[in-house]
Amino acid sequence: MILLKDILYKVPLDTVVGNTGVAITNLHFDSRLVELNDVFIAIKGTQSDGHDYIVKAIEKGAIAVICEEIPEQIINGVTYVKVTDSASALAVMAANYYENPSRNLKLVGVTGTNGKTTIASLLYQLFEKAGYKVGLLSTVKVMIAGEEFKATHTTPDSLTINKYLATMNTAGVEYCFMEVSSHGIHQKRTEGLQFAGGIFTNLSHDHLDYHKTFAEYRDVKKKFFDKLPKDAFALVNIDDKNGAVMVQNTKAKKVTYALKTVADFKAQILENELSGLLLKIKDQEVWVRLIGSFNAYNLLAIYATGELLGLEPIENLQLLSQLESVSGRFQYLISKGNITAIVDYAHTPDALKNVLETINDIRTKNEQLITVVGAGGDRDKSKRPKMGHIASALSTKAIFTSDNPRSEDPAKIIEEIEAGVEPLNYKKTLSIADRKQAIKTACQLANPHDIILIAGKGHETYQEIKGERFDFDDYKIVEETLKQLEK
Repeated sequence: MILLKDILYKVPLDTVVGNTGVAITNLHFDSRLVELNDVFIAIKGTQSDGHDYIVKAIEKGAIAVICEEIPEQIINGVTYVKVTDSASALAVMAANYYENPSRNLKLVGVTGTNGKTTIASLLYQLFEKAGYKVGLLSTVKVMIAGEEFKATHTTPDSLTINKYLATMNTAGVEYCFMEVSSHGIHQKRTEGLQFAGGIFTNLSHDHLDYHKTFAEYRDVKKKFFDKLPKDAFALVNIDDKNGAVMVQNTKAKKVTYALKTVADFKAQILENELSGLLLKIKDQEVWVRLIGSFNAYNLLAIYATGELLGLEPIENLQLLSQLESVSGRFQYLISKGNITAIVDYAHTPDALKNVLETINDIRTKNEQLITVVGAGGDRDKSKRPKMGHIASALSTKAIFTSDNPRSEDPAKIIEEIEAGVEPLNYKKTLSIADRKQAIKTACQLANPHDIILIAGKGHETYQEIKGERFDFDDYKIVEETLKQLEK
């Protein structure tokens, strides 16, 4: 039997009306899911306010309500608890409800603009190869000791996080690696969790539709490190000037990694080819299957985390060399006709620039580099011209198309991308709103040895248009198109 007062442990309470000694069944912040003797947590969201659904939750059987404003009409037999921040209260209550599962494993959070999915997913691979039972909470999927669950958000809600962590406890998981988004931090989804470590990758232009300013975006990320306990580690990319900012106020052990500057963990790129990277880490050479300087940073962060969590350096390097790229992250195929197609999730100006510069570093310049790229609808519009500028400047040919237009007009989004193209690059661009047709056109324009980059959607297997999701897989489309053209 779970009592309301037990799950309110460590939640700062303003006012209590009723009895906190009542037995409760489940916690919900969605009134539609409430059943008899459940607790309803009223959260003020970006789209709706949970306080508007308190009466509905009680009608469905809620025995207690957690809210920031107690309703004028009090219903007998229902306990009302006023808190300053419902989202924060939910996170702590969720941890208490599931018996604080994060304390029973080593939980490491990865935050930053680019690289979160790659680092978290490859750390899962690394520790699994080292013989441990491992958990993963990522954009692409959730893994619990080898079993896969579908992911819906970069950082799930706090109830879902704790439910997964509790399942990991039952499965005997020792390490869990988790993507921590700025939205997740801002919406308090990670509060109440005990982290053994945090990793900062980099910070560039993204989510300014949500955070409004870059400073706000940076400071939200910083809060994650501010809250790390002193027995945790804070591993930061010191080549990014924001790395030092992240750890200004942390109580955790500060550890740095870099390719260019002096750091606790340093790597050097010796070779960079389409088949992989030759890196030098701690005076040891290691060949890895991932490519590009951005992946050198990712792999260095992974190596450093492995060592900080107790892996022996030689074993760590051996396992690093066995890691395979994550779905939709620089995923490539070479067709029968010798055309290379690369699918990558690059959906920010910085990520697109990294991928294109990596390809340009590797290619001989005798072949074409054809880039297919769009920008998401109902998201940060200020990055659209930047994407257009980068794609047209760093490619032989750039085809602007739809990403997930959502409620926006694809033609309007493409116009905003085109606005960033410099006059000398006009002739290098094409605009085709239909993404499938844009990919097909890129394939038709390609000759043997050419390289096609399809950027923006990566691992996603859908396209979102006018509130509907349609099956769509960049990798499958380019693979099938090249096969048909080369028959």
